[in-house]
Amino acid sequence: MKADELGGGDALETSAFHWTSASRSHPGRVREVNEDACLEQPLRGVWAVADGMGGHSLGEFASRLAIRSLMDLPPAGTLEQRAAAAETRLLETNRRLRAEAARRDVPVIGTTIATLLVAQGRFACVWAGDSRVYLYRAGRLRQLTRDHSQLEAVRSLHVGSSDDTLDRPPANVITRALGGDDRLELDAVGADVADGDVFLLCSDGLSNEVSGADIVQMLLPGNCRLAAESLLDLALERGGHDNITAVVVRAEDLTSPDRTVLHPVLKAD
Repeated sequence: MKADELGGGDALETSAFHWTSASRSHPGRVREVNEDACLEQPLRGVWAVADGMGGHSLGEFASRLAIRSLMDLPPAGTLEQRAAAAETRLLETNRRLRAEAARRDVPVIGTTIATLLVAQGRFACVWAGDSRVYLYRAGRLRQLTRDHSQLEAVRSLHVGSSDDTLDRPPANVITRALGGDDRLELDAVGADVADGDVFLLCSDGLSNEVSGADIVQMLLPGNCRLAAESLLDLALERGGHDNITAVVVRAEDLTSPDRTVLHPVLKAD
């Protein structure tokens, strides 16, 4: 991960953002164990979703270990410093999961991770796997993360191709995860925050069931709690074939000149 991937160098705080968020997680309608885990710390500017793999308690162990590693990140510092601290902790989690798999003599104990960090009016996403971070801004939904999956790799090799005969690997075969390999590379992107930005962090149990249009409809009102609940309910209605997790985050710039402010009228004596 490089500093320029996060949108530039150090910057002075130019706006006072107020952050609100809500999270919901459900095992779905097929699986008995919820191997997803999430983190929601609006006062510290940290949110994350992890989707464990390895079967039953092993996947649950992996996702919760990844989330715990991010719980006490230092709240101060530049965005680059906070992202670097998150990366260090996630790489240590990778080492611990690899060691645990070797100790138990199992092929893999792993988890995806998608993290959102904010500082100084800017945001950064750090991730591995196919859990996602979306940004809804000014009527447009954009996927900030790129899936580390075999399906996404095939798509990237055939951008613009109209060949419908191409072999498409299963969507659930991922190419990166914490615990997946001794050497793990995390990806990162970042940019400035804008007033009214709404972020969605989710596991593939949600993104596989709902469309981009569905996500826009739920995020549009800007109510984090209702959006998280509605997205989870919709994923369950569509089948709920996997564990489902949604974390919705909203930014408000309290110093924005476009914000309506009420001033009392002064009356003369």
